[in-house]
This record gives sequence, C-alpha cells and structure tokens, in this order.
Amino acid sequence: MMGKIEGRVEEDIFQLLFTELQQNTRSSDNKCREVADRIAAEVNRICQESQRIKASGEEEKWRVTLSRHRLQQCLFYYNFGARGGRVELHSTLSAMVYRYITPPQIQSSYQARLNLIEDFLQGFYVESLNAFRREAQLEGTFSPTTLLELSEYMAFTERYAKRRIPLSGGRSQQLLILRAQTFSQQQPPETTVDMEQAAEGSSLDSDQTWNDSSVQQVRHAMVDRDLEPADHSLRETVVKEVLGYLQERGQNDCADYFILRLQDLPTNEIEEILGVTPRQRDYLQQRFKYHLIRFALSHRWELVHEWLEADLERNLGLTPERWQQFQDSLEASQRKLLELKQQGANDSDIAKLLECTVNQVQKRWFRLLEAAWHLRNERDSGNNASTDE
Repeated sequence: MMGKIEGRVEEDIFQLLFTELQQNTRSSDNKCREVADRIAAEVNRICQESQRIKASGEEEKWRVTLSRHRLQQCLFYYNFGARGGRVELHSTLSAMVYRYITPPQIQSSYQARLNLIEDFLQGFYVESLNAFRREAQLEGTFSPTTLLELSEYMAFTERYAKRRIPLSGGRSQQLLILRAQTFSQQQPPETTVDMEQAAEGSSLDSDQTWNDSSVQQVRHAMVDRDLEPADHSLRETVVKEVLGYLQERGQNDCADYFILRLQDLPTNEIEEILGVTPRQRDYLQQRFKYHLIRFALSHRWELVHEWLEADLERNLGLTPERWQQFQDSLEASQRKLLELKQQGANDSDIAKLLECTVNQVQKRWFRLLEAAWHLRNERDSGNNASTDE
C-alpha cells in the first residue's frame, strides 16, 4: 500500500514538472519529459536518502518543495538564454572563488587572477558535467544540445558548486571553494608570471590540455567569448553609456560601485575600497539600482534591449504566448503607442498623434517596458502554452 502511495506521489511530481516545462519553455514535449523525469528522479533520491526529511514526517511536502526549487533554477537559466545563462553562471562562480584562487604568498595583477579563475573554472565545468552524467545516470558521452538541457546542466553546476562538504571539527565548506583552494596550492610560483604574460598577449596553449575533447566542448558551451565579438562590443558600449549617464547626473559614487561590481569583487572588498559600512553600501546599491533601471527602461532603452536580445523586433524578449498575453493586457492607447514604436516613429510624432506631451509619451513607454520586463522575468507563471524549440 505504501509503495502505491509513493508511486502516485512520484507520478504527480513528474506531471507537475512536465506541465510547467511545457508551459514555460519552447522545448519539445520529448525534451520536457526527459528533463522532468531526471528532476523527479533526483528529488525522489534525495527524499529517500535524507534522514532529516524522513524524520520530519512531511516527505510529500518536501518532494513538492524540492521539485519546484529545481524547476525554478532551471527556468532561471532558461530565461536568460544560452549566452546570458552562461555569463550568469560564470559570473556567479567567479565571484565565489575570487578571493581563494590566488595563494596569499603570491602577488598578482587583477588580470592575472582572472586568467587563473578562467583556467580553474574550465576544469570545474568538466568535473560538473561528469558529475551530472553520473548522478542522472546518463551516458558518458552525453552533452547538452538544447537550451533546456543546457539550462538543466547550468542549474546543476551551480548547486554542485555550492554543496557543503563536511570537515573536521564540525565545520563545512562549499565544494567549489575547496576545489579553488586546492587549485591555488598546486600552482607553482612561476605560474603567476606565465599568467601575467598571457594577459599581455603571450600564448600558453597546451596541446595536452586544450585538445582534450571534453574540455573543448564545455569551454565552447560556457565561456567562448571569441565567437561573439559583436556582442562583446555592444556590452562595452552599454558599460560606457551607463558610466557616462551616472557621471552626468553627479552619481560618481554609483559609477565607482558599478566599476567594482563589473570586477566581481566580494562585497567586503567593495566596502573596504569605497570606505563605506555595510549599511552605506546597501544604500548605495539601491541607489545604483534605481539609476540603472532608469537607464535601461528610459534613457537608452533601445541599446539595452538590443544587447539583451529583447528589442521590439524580438517582441521585447517575450515568448509568443507571453507576447500575446502582454498585448492583451494593454489598453487601446497603450496598444497604439506600442504600434507606433514598432513603426519607428519618434517621440515627437507620437506625442502629436496621441495628443499628449513628449514627456508623457516617455513616461507611458517606460511603464510599458517595465511591464514587459516583469513579465519576461517571471519565474512561477504557468499560464503559457508551449511551442517546439
């Protein structure tokens, strides 16, 4: 009897995951089914092996909670897109290991440290891919080939990196940090010199390392910036424009904060460099966020949305279903504004046609972009139909 109940719960979890993936992605039913099955199997394994979950007497509740958590992580990376998801994961992991990747006795430049981090993470991505294959019981040659599979792998990699490993004395540490510390300890003194030469343009390609098929495959999937020079140039333009925008408005402290954030520095290092308390840094962060939103949705919305691949030609980055949902939510005057923007009309002409001021046009457009932004980044919506990827 208990086996039947557990089987029914497992089937309900699978159906929940399968339906959500169908509704929130453009993947085929077959891919949604495969990913849902893997997530459900992982959750089932965790609940069966965890003594804490068993002792709670709420195993069914834990299954649902863990399933939704795994689902949201996967959709988080899916909604970023292949390129955006890779950048997000790489930035997250880089920030985690930044302070651990260089041995204390070695003084290196910022660029040299970035090169070491890059080298370290390539090996970690391979380790994570092998762990993913092993834990999901996949073939040794499996590689993510669709956006949904890549998102599933990136979500797994973040969780794998943050796993707590028990140490002596009742302590624990995250797996990624332990790997980074070991990596740093294994670096010979001359490595820093070599890395700094690389930062100046020297080549350090090792046939044994970079010709390995697994390393090449993951490197291409995760952080191959050379394939996207146009995107890199556009990113640099956005950064320059944001800095100029902040400085024009006398927000030099926000500009300084932005520069440090671009370097993936830990919070405590940012506070030390700027000479602020945690509370002052939090206030500065909120002020910077306010100006960044104004820049992204008002001042240079075209540039930012082009960079995010969410411009008007791409329906503001919305899926066909959410684009329709967005349009259906608009009033007649808002739909007219959207139509005129799609036609390329400038704000002055739009103001005349809508019989309002240019300032009113800009405010109304800001609100439309803000609504699309929130809809695009929703994590829990289950009201979208699926289309094939």
